[in-house]
Amino acid sequence: MFNKSSGKTFLPLLALLSFSSLSMSGEVVQSQGVDKVAKLPYWQIKTRGMSLRLVQRLPDQSRAFYMARGFSEQHAEIIAQSCVFQTVFRNITSDKNASPVNYNLRKWVVVFKGQKQGMKVREDWKKEWQKRKVSMASQIAFEWGLFPTKQVYEAGDYNWGISIFDLKPGSQFDLKVSWTQFGKNYQSWIKNIKCAADIHPE
Repeated sequence: MFNKSSGKTFLPLLALLSFSSLSMSGEVVQSQGVDKVAKLPYWQIKTRGMSLRLVQRLPDQSRAFYMARGFSEQHAEIIAQSCVFQTVFRNITSDKNASPVNYNLRKWVVVFKGQKQGMKVREDWKKEWQKRKVSMASQIAFEWGLFPTKQVYEAGDYNWGISIFDLKPGSQFDLKVSWTQFGKNYQSWIKNIKCAADIHPE
């Protein structure tokens, strides 16, 4: 997880598909493509005040990352099988139209095969790792890698971290995203997001 209020470290990505729609926030531009750095698919929404991008992470990446931080093979496998995405959230307002933006992942809705469910957030994982007696050092490393459950961003702030959707590799789902900015509550759907398949590239 990373939070920074200045600097240009977020690289522009190649959009393969782009379209506009209307929601409570006015125009929402949605795009889908392949991340130039990760070489994996992404899904993105962007409004006049915020942008959100979800980039696939392979199960093998999660296995390696968390085993390197003290997780057992068994516990790393739980994460690898839970649909992991790299998430980048930005407040893109400027000095002229500055407005804080905040979100709460507890209010986001995952729709999988017609059924609604919530995301698995920091607090849920904390209870699971405590029950499974994962070491405190590993728990802390895991928590700080996760995208925060709640956050407020001032103009120019951005943050990235891991989001976990509690679905099997290869699953396809829709996500209703909600946030507050300009004194209003907004929401938008990101359709047909696909969890990375459990493949083993060289």
